[in-house]
Amino acid sequence: MNRQQTKNLFHDSIFIGPALLFFFVITVIPFLFGLYYSFTSWNGVSGSAAWVGLDNYVRLFSEDTRFLHSFGFTFRFMLVSLVLSNVIGFGFALALSRHLKLTNLLRVSFFIPNVLAGLLLGFIWQFILLKGFPSIGQMTGLSFFKMNWLGDASTGFWGMVIVFVWQVSGYLMVIYISALQNVDSSIVEAARIDGASGWRSLIHIIIPLIMPSITICLFLSLSMSFKVFDLNLSLTAGGPFNSTESVTLNIYKEAFQNNRYGLGSAKAILFFLVVSLITLLQVSLTKRREVQL
Repeated sequence: MNRQQTKNLFHDSIFIGPALLFFFVITVIPFLFGLYYSFTSWNGVSGSAAWVGLDNYVRLFSEDTRFLHSFGFTFRFMLVSLVLSNVIGFGFALALSRHLKLTNLLRVSFFIPNVLAGLLLGFIWQFILLKGFPSIGQMTGLSFFKMNWLGDASTGFWGMVIVFVWQVSGYLMVIYISALQNVDSSIVEAARIDGASGWRSLIHIIIPLIMPSITICLFLSLSMSFKVFDLNLSLTAGGPFNSTESVTLNIYKEAFQNNRYGLGSAKAILFFLVVSLITLLQVSLTKRREVQL
């Protein structure tokens, strides 16, 4: 290694070194500890952890039906939230990319829910669904507001979806607005001169040109919906009868309430592998459709 290469390595270490150090301390090392504990029966308190091999992983599929149910709930929640949050976020972006008088005010209004913490949003919407909606139902007679929100599995599911989409759509809207503003207007104008309608321009020109942003938004909404925890904890706490319990909440209860840290770690490792596989597949599929100008 010559002197210039040594100098470059030193400079790279100065800029990248602190970030790498924090990444290893905060992410890599805890992950490796979690991987080790997933093969033990540690209760999270005692000083020793007995090695049990693959028993925890076998138990997940053979005995723990509650975990498998939470996986199914989380997957359905992810699919519905992914579609709705991106469609609504993209719709907001299309509408607010036009020169309207209240554009800036509306952008801020739609983005504000993303600033609030998930726990706070959950408690606010719990009050709205349990107290506000019934009051509106009594005044208007509309059955939609009279439903027992959070009272059964179906309405609890949709209650979580409504709050999550309301929180995330504004964030995705900002990314979509940035992408739409970077689309070359001359290309769209040329298509209109050639007779393309607004819908055909959107489908065949605008969407292909903003595919990199769509890839990012799909990735963000997918990972956030998979990892939903604070909203689930504060809005339904997994109820009624664990019917709205997400995987992350199930892992939390297993490790810190049931004091089965080894089993909770096995669930977390399995969850990590599934989320990683699905997100890699999604990024791979959508990046193939990106257009290079």
